[in-house]
Amino acid sequence: MDVTEHVRRARAAYSACQWGTARAQLQGALDAGSHALGPDDLTLLAMCEWWLGDLPAAVSRAEDAFRLQVAAGRRQAAARGALDLALISYSAGDPALGSAWFARARRVLAGQERSVAGGYLLYASAIARLEADEELAADRDDAAAGAARLSALADELGDPVLHTLAQVVSGLAAVLHGRVGHGFDLLDEAMLAAVAGDLPALWAGDVYCSVLHLCEGLGDLGRMRRWTQAMERWASPLSRAFTYYGVSRVHRLQLSSAEGDWDRVEAELGEHSRRLAPAHGWVAGEGFRELGDVRRLRGDAAGATTAYAAARQLGIDPQPGPALLTAAAGDAPAALAQIHDTLATRRRFEGSRQLLAGVQLAVQVGSRTEASTFTERLAAIAAHYDSPGLHARTAHARGMLALASGQPAQALDQLGTALEVYRQQRYRYGVAVVRELLAAAHQARADHAAARADRAAALAVYRALGARPDVARLNGTARAPGGLTGREVQVLAAISTGASNRQVAQELVLSEKTVSRHLANIYRKLDVTSRTAAAAWARRHGVGG
Repeated sequence: MDVTEHVRRARAAYSACQWGTARAQLQGALDAGSHALGPDDLTLLAMCEWWLGDLPAAVSRAEDAFRLQVAAGRRQAAARGALDLALISYSAGDPALGSAWFARARRVLAGQERSVAGGYLLYASAIARLEADEELAADRDDAAAGAARLSALADELGDPVLHTLAQVVSGLAAVLHGRVGHGFDLLDEAMLAAVAGDLPALWAGDVYCSVLHLCEGLGDLGRMRRWTQAMERWASPLSRAFTYYGVSRVHRLQLSSAEGDWDRVEAELGEHSRRLAPAHGWVAGEGFRELGDVRRLRGDAAGATTAYAAARQLGIDPQPGPALLTAAAGDAPAALAQIHDTLATRRRFEGSRQLLAGVQLAVQVGSRTEASTFTERLAAIAAHYDSPGLHARTAHARGMLALASGQPAQALDQLGTALEVYRQQRYRYGVAVVRELLAAAHQARADHAAARADRAAALAVYRALGARPDVARLNGTARAPGGLTGREVQVLAAISTGASNRQVAQELVLSEKTVSRHLANIYRKLDVTSRTAAAAWARRHGVGG
């Protein structure tokens, strides 16, 4: 078969989404004669390799095509190829290489910016500004201005793809400005073009990833679920080896984790993340972070540490999981310091999970001032972005703070708000955590029947999830630092607040004789001889408040 026939068949196969056949035909053309493929067909071969998940081969072919386009004076085509390589490099977790290819695109487009390729460059530049630091008003305004220029260029050139990309920039800028509803309306409209296949696949996948990352940061599991379903519908028919099919699987498993299907997460998420890592490092890193959280909550500290390390290698900060591991090992003050460190490097909309963990840890070490500061910061984020997930996390934080401050009625009100949203979002572990806090609030109000009901509900979910440390804690069989049982920790936490034996007995629904026996065991295990010394030990180890 001659070169022309190989190329004809390859193009037909590519149009029919038969990537393997197209690649085989183009390789046959290369084998039939030296330097047989022109830059356009080399680009086609690069895209076949990308569709099939062979990133190094795709990059190599695309680089060859770029050099041929430049040599032929085809600056527009060369710039498009350079921009594709930039996007691929950023997705693979190589920002230095991505920046280099963006610089090449700008160089070859000099003097020809009012073009389709120039429009893609405008889009990429605006997105980069938004991702640099969304708290800087100048960056948001520049991105909005870039979207206006891109829309005007799309009108001038009559290019519908550029119109869609302008909508994406406008939508993201609006969300980061705090106009969340308007922003997502624009993004949802842009998504229709992606689902319909009107955007180049590489750029459509980038749009999906940008929006899903935003949804996750905002704690909006409902919208994340809808966008993930749309991404699956788009990616699944194209190729199971396709990069964005792998991306959609990782996001689906993140949602499975929220919904409580932890067995599936354990079985699949590590392998999907490993396969995805060479092509899309930061989504793979998020997958390893999620896997680490599930392992941590199931009591597998070693497995969680391994998963968190894999996330870090891919450029993802897995906090607050490692800090919560540190606290579980008995060093809550060090865990709290980790939260402070990670918040210093987080963009504003990404910090809500860390802030909620910070409230939990601050309450644990008895620093209500820090807990209040974290809560206020979380409330400010929720007010700015007006996301149901952020409002739920804020209510959750306020509930913990109110409970620690001896205001159980206020705690019940806030925790009830958080519980309702967590239920709506199908966040199963969050529901269990809040039910446990509600039990404590009811207990503080001497409503023992309601406390027993909420505690039993929380325990049932913990058992179903396989959250062994939580089950052990509620059953009173957990071991804390110093070899204390869960019940002894409760007694120690109570006396560290200055409560008498009678008050502890009333709070924990025990007899005073049982409290005295627990205190004797606590003194023996901690090698102390007084309540004051025991309370000091509790403060050092983050027990009570």
